[in-house]
Amino acid sequence: METNSQWVEGARQFQRMFGEGWAQMLNGLQPGAAGPSPAAATAVPPAPVRFAPDKLAALQQQYLEEAKALWSEGLQNPPAVADRRFTSEAWSKSPMARFAAAQYLLNARTLMGLADAVEGDEKARARIRFAVEQWMAAMSPSNFLAFNAEAQLKAIETQGESIAKGVANLLHDLRQGHVSMTDESLFEVGRNVATTEGAVVFENDYFQLIEYKPLTAKVYERPFLMVPPCINKYYILDLQPENSLIRHAVAEGHRTFVVSWRNPDASLAQSTWDDYIEQAVITAIHTVQDISGAKQINALGFCVGGTMLSNALAVLAARGEDAVASATFLTTLIDFTDTGILDVFIDEAFVAFRELQMGQGGLMKGQDLASTFSFLRPNDLVWNYVVGNYLKGETPPPFDLLYWNSDATNLPGPYYAWYLRNFYLENNLVEPGRLTVCGESIDLNRVDVPVYIYGSREDHIVPINAAYASTQLLPGPKRFVMGASGHIAGVINPPAKKKRSHWTRDDGALPATLDAWLAGATEHPGSWWTDWSRWLAGHAGRQVAAPKAYGRGTRFKAIEPAPGRYVRQKA
Repeated sequence: METNSQWVEGARQFQRMFGEGWAQMLNGLQPGAAGPSPAAATAVPPAPVRFAPDKLAALQQQYLEEAKALWSEGLQNPPAVADRRFTSEAWSKSPMARFAAAQYLLNARTLMGLADAVEGDEKARARIRFAVEQWMAAMSPSNFLAFNAEAQLKAIETQGESIAKGVANLLHDLRQGHVSMTDESLFEVGRNVATTEGAVVFENDYFQLIEYKPLTAKVYERPFLMVPPCINKYYILDLQPENSLIRHAVAEGHRTFVVSWRNPDASLAQSTWDDYIEQAVITAIHTVQDISGAKQINALGFCVGGTMLSNALAVLAARGEDAVASATFLTTLIDFTDTGILDVFIDEAFVAFRELQMGQGGLMKGQDLASTFSFLRPNDLVWNYVVGNYLKGETPPPFDLLYWNSDATNLPGPYYAWYLRNFYLENNLVEPGRLTVCGESIDLNRVDVPVYIYGSREDHIVPINAAYASTQLLPGPKRFVMGASGHIAGVINPPAKKKRSHWTRDDGALPATLDAWLAGATEHPGSWWTDWSRWLAGHAGRQVAAPKAYGRGTRFKAIEPAPGRYVRQKA
């Protein structure tokens, strides 16, 4: 196993390359560490790691047999490998490269087998497995020019130009502070992403409220408010006209409003969870009511935006307000029992450290957050671009979603620390009366509104079981739909693309477990958007003449065209 000093040095390397936040998390994963601080990493000796004897013996025997077979072939006829990192023609034509790849994959399988053979509680096992996965992803021979046959061949064919371009790409990424996943020079917010026509009609220190120009002669009488996650910028919902959920809602006849979050700076470093619920989500709900004159609105929350919306609805219910007629929750955690792979980071020591570090003020840097999420899929979202950008000297192709993914946002420290403790660590939202938000005792049983709950089958941030768990918490009429793919691709799936599938249950039953629900579910080809559109229309009221101007009267005038200033602020 790795020594404690090796863990620390590895964390320092990650810190230099990918940001302080990831380095602190990596330190916190080392066996026996008391928490994620570098001081703890050097002060606490690693706990002894024990393996199941039968699994260890079987693993040793298997390794010896496979290693013997591999070395018996030597460089004369090393086996071909199926891993996509090593499947190019350059790898297949180089016996030495094929051998290095085969040896690496054998070692990787063995190390993962060792991780699975560890005896201990499930969380410790998950942490060891995650850490081993990170190190094996980093140590792939494809990540090093000395072993990457494809990069070497390209260097020869281009007479060294690819290496020069790779160095230039590396210097560029060091200046911008993150690994380029797409050619960011080809995108501009307001020019070719976030282009749906609208205007900012309200703003405060936390958000701008965008109202969109109707695309239909009539609109539903109940306006529609979208609350995106403040951990990201809102335009994931408005990337291009053909995959914009915002434009889709407008085209369906909804008078649509969206919260565009301010990118926090030092002036918001003291902001709390309560501030964001009261001054942002609840204020947005009331402002949409005031502008439209409607007694009730429909609302949607995506990811953390959905968690915030659930809190806002509980606060309003405690105050006796019935402002929201229906709510949509997209890939949202409300019950934090199952937090998926992110659980490896969360324990009392980690949360206490974050509280000490920034619970009373400060900022959680956007790039640190972005790096952490990228390393949840290291081969796809980190090393793939390291190899392409730096070893091969390639410019990654244009991709609107990855441009958005790189457009990081900060979080206020008090907000972030409170969120970690009360949701990820203690799961307090599911217990009536345990949380006080904005001065109100929170009880989700009071949130008695129709809800549409969507979860993505392969989501690694909000596991599908966790998305389904919301059906067991909220008391009103509920519809649950499962889509294919992951956290983002499953949500941003316009019908015209005719991609992926979604699953529904016509009988409306919501049994205790997802597996039981799936037993009676039907698969439908294509996007879930059409199902949701029918559901939302049923809660939108009658149709009325579309407004001719943005806002209302002199109080809510158009401040500036969409997408506004806040979304352009850089972390």
